[in-house]
This record gives sequence, structure tokens and C-alpha cells, in this order.
Amino acid sequence: MATLAKPNLPRFDVEIFQNEYLADGAREVNAIVTVTATGGGTSGGRPLGVADAAPGSGGQSAAVVILVDCSGSMDYPSSKLRGAREATAAAIDTVRDGVAFAVVAGTHEAREVFPGDGTLAVASAETRARAKESLRRLTAAGGTAMGTWLTKADQLFLTRRDIPIRHAILLTDGNNEHQTAAELEQAIERVSGHFTADCRGVGTDWRVEELRRISSALLGTVDIVPEPSGLAEDFRSMMAGAMSKQVADVALRIWTPANAVVRFVKQVAPALEDLTDRRSEAGPRAGDYPTGSWGDESRDYHVCVEVPASAVGNEMLAARVSLVLPPSVAGGTPEVLSQGLVKAVWTDDLASSTRISPQVAHYTGQAELAEAVREGMEAHRAGDVHRATARLGAAVRIAHATGNDGTFRLLQKVVDVVDPKEGTVRFRKNVSEADSMIVETRSTKTVRVKK
Repeated sequence: MATLAKPNLPRFDVEIFQNEYLADGAREVNAIVTVTATGGGTSGGRPLGVADAAPGSGGQSAAVVILVDCSGSMDYPSSKLRGAREATAAAIDTVRDGVAFAVVAGTHEAREVFPGDGTLAVASAETRARAKESLRRLTAAGGTAMGTWLTKADQLFLTRRDIPIRHAILLTDGNNEHQTAAELEQAIERVSGHFTADCRGVGTDWRVEELRRISSALLGTVDIVPEPSGLAEDFRSMMAGAMSKQVADVALRIWTPANAVVRFVKQVAPALEDLTDRRSEAGPRAGDYPTGSWGDESRDYHVCVEVPASAVGNEMLAARVSLVLPPSVAGGTPEVLSQGLVKAVWTDDLASSTRISPQVAHYTGQAELAEAVREGMEAHRAGDVHRATARLGAAVRIAHATGNDGTFRLLQKVVDVVDPKEGTVRFRKNVSEADSMIVETRSTKTVRVKK
């Protein structure tokens, strides 16, 4: 484990958990990398590169854009739009002084509601009051084209390139009906890496996979708010989370020796997120994987490396894992915040080489759990009750075995559990669409391994 820290920045610690012993001829090395940031966020640290500044004087630490669905369906029932206004007002109240912010109404196009001049306002008591007053202009009409909303947020963020932490909150109640899937994908690709985004669906007429695609690409979260009355507290919580971030654009850099290959990199806690395909080259035999912004928090990553086979008794460094600030954030050159080492040692001791790291075993189970839930819910939607019952039964068994009480309780919304240890379940009759979507949306949340 290595630790580096700077004044006014979170302290980053990296811990590596693995069984480094491989059998003769074995090539796959697995490790859980735990990254913990402390001393920033709620601890009062100042975001990287941000000087003290009075409101309105420049040097703001963060920028947030709230994207509110104002399509015609938000008026059916009218409580949805009313709840969206109240939620946006709650989020605005949570924006701290000096943060740059804006509100956008999203339909088949994107319209700035506040400040409305193509820029970001700077939060103060006066601008927050004016922003909440402007919410009366949120009216329901038109279609839904979320790609235009993301593009508008990007344009607003670009007016303040000096701000390191950029975050959007997106609320919708429906499908992206006024854009093709390709158009939405192009918009997501254009803005990826520019800002992070949390997505929320209100009601049950939106598509989980659509919002998950946006939140995943933009390193945020996705969730369902079944009833409009729950929006305000959820928005307040999301905004508080955005306000706690202290360092932006942190990358997980993995260096491997000659002839070694990174097979995958996945975030496994607090939620599952596959980062493998997001690698950007960072020099000879090194690649960066984006992790987004950090405050006071801890996350776990599963790293799998394939190394050249070696003889019993040999050992090698399989990978060096570092937390790195890119040149654009660190001031010209990449800066290593912390690092840890993944090792490989070949042995003919069967007990050593067959022992599975508890951390690796735990998170492998969590990934299997999420996949079983996904397959079960897909089968349920397709009308295949037999397969749905089998896969959700497997999910119940894994959730019970790994102590994931949250997912276990979610599964009880759709199945009656007969024997949790064996995964024996019966699909419940008359499962509501809201309960089905709650299970599907939250299935990627994991429980931390007990060390």
C-alpha cells in the first residue's frame, strides 16, 4: 500500500487484496483494489486547483446543471411536474454559495430556464431565490430527446472551463421517443468525460436500460422514484453528494510488464460498473480507467491480469495500480495520488495455489448476483416464468450466502422465498411494474466485503 496526500486534498489510500500464489502453468491473476479517499468532501478540503473565492468572483469549485423532463407526459398526472418543481427547488437550496449552476427544461429540445443567458449562474441567496422563482416556467409540452439535454448541459459547462468538478442531474418520466438510439448514443459519446451525471426515472413509463446507459457512460447513478412525492428528498440527496466532491477526473492507471495483458477492470463497490472498454493508453504498457470525481468515500475494483506462465519458485510483479490525476487537472503533468502492487508467485503447494482470496470470491459472487437478477427480470418481461423463477432463485441463494440483505429484500418484492439457502422461490402473482423496475434498477448495488 502507498499513500500520497497534499494540503486541502483528500488523502488517497490503496489496498490490494489477492491470493498471489499460482499453480504451475497458471496465468490468471485476480485482485481487489480498495481505494479510500479521506480528508476531503465533508471534511472541508478545497477542490483541486480552486482558490478561495467570494461568490461571483471566479474560481468556483463545482458546476451543476439540473435537466428536468418537461415533455407532455409530465402532466399526466400533474403531480409529476409539480413534484419535479419541488425537487428542483430542493436541489437548488442544497447548492452551496459560489457553485455555478443552471436549470434546463428538456423536451424534444433543451431550453434554459435559469439563468437563461447561455451561461451558469453563481449560487448565492439572491440567485437561488431567482432560480426557484423561474421554476414556474417549467410547463409540460412536447416530446423527449435526452441527447439534446445532455448536449445543452455540455454547452453550459463549457462556458466555465476553469471549474474542475462538473455534474448533471437528469430527471425523466418516459422513453427517448424523439431521437433514434444512434442519435442518443452519439450525444452520450460526445459528452463522455466532460461531466458526470445522476439519472432518475419517475413513475414506470421509462426504460431502465436507457437511463443506465447514460449514467454508466457519465460515471453516475441511476434509480427509480416510483412516486413524485419522493423526488424532493432524492434530489436533495443527489445534490448533497455532488457538493461533497473534491477531486475531479481521477484515473485508475494500471501498468503491466511485457507480455502481460489486462483482461478486465470493474468497479465492484458500491455498485457494479465495467470499466474495461474505457481504457485510454497512458504510456508504454499502461492504461487509464476513469473513476470520476471523489469526496470522502471508498470504492472497490476487481482487476484481472493475464501473465506469462512461469516455473515454480518464480515470482513477478503482475501489475502496478495507481490513482492518477491527468495533466489537465494536475497542472501539466500526471500526478500519482496513491499506488499498490499486484504480485504473482508460482508454487507447487496445492493448498496455497487453490486458496481463493475472500475479497475476490465475494465480489465474483456479487457480479453473479447482479447477472442472475438481470436475466431473471428479462425472462419475466418475456413471459418465461420458468426461467425467471430459476434465475431469481439463484439470485436469492447468492444474496443470502453473501449477506447482501438489500438485494435479498428487493427480490422479495417479486418472489416468495421458500428456502433461501437452496434458492427455492415462487414467483409472486400480480407483481407491480414499479416493483419490477425497482429490482432491475437497483440490482447492481453491492454490499462491501467484510474484511
